[in-house]
Amino acid sequence: MNKLSNLGNPVIVVPARLGSLRFPRKLLADVCGKPLVLWTAERIAGEAPDFDLFFAVDGEELEQVLSEAGFSTISTDPDLPSGTDRIAVANEAITAEKIINVQADEPFVTRKQILSLAEALGKEGADMSTLACRFDRQEDFHDPNQVKVVTDENGLALYFSRSPIPFPREGWENFRNADSLPLRHLGLYAYSADFLRSFRGLPRGRMERLEKLEQLRALEHGKRIAVAFSEDISIGVDSVEDLERIAPMLQSLVENRHEK
Repeated sequence: MNKLSNLGNPVIVVPARLGSLRFPRKLLADVCGKPLVLWTAERIAGEAPDFDLFFAVDGEELEQVLSEAGFSTISTDPDLPSGTDRIAVANEAITAEKIINVQADEPFVTRKQILSLAEALGKEGADMSTLACRFDRQEDFHDPNQVKVVTDENGLALYFSRSPIPFPREGWENFRNADSLPLRHLGLYAYSADFLRSFRGLPRGRMERLEKLEQLRALEHGKRIAVAFSEDISIGVDSVEDLERIAPMLQSLVENRHEK
């Protein structure tokens, strides 16, 4: 770890591991001459320079790449079951009171999203917060790599699933035009230190194991998740095809930056 956190202010902790089942070693995959994880790191640093930033890594390869680029890292057990567990362990060293989780494969995260997470964490009754945006395409709604979320009238999550929920019995067009539906979950979170400590002690839930969605552990144990709406659509990387799709977008960002 290369710096101490600014105690009392939210810090950003990025869980980073190479053992992805869907796309192994994707964080070190080359995108326009740079590992994907560095695109994300530089994006966060540029969008939120006033937040302390740490990477909770699962091994020396990621630690070396990030450290050599000037980013702070904390080593964590590669066998931890989820990113939230990884952040909980990392925060034992950071000791921040509020923590924001940005995924390491989200190179288009925005400042507005980060601030929305921090604000939603303060919602009455919320134990943690996350983000969602609208689905616009039916094929995305049926893609199991794009997680869906349904909320109650107070904006608290009822359930997350890889399956298309809720079921549009009257057809896609009527469903898509419904108020605030359907919602795609964006895998960014905010937590309090107290929540992270309690999360580590919770047994993995049945739905969490089935869907492979760590946020379901919180719901299965009665925790409440505030869901804030985001107009910024974050683009994660779950496959080689995703990587190929975002490459020209990242290259365009570089070219625009050089022109300025």
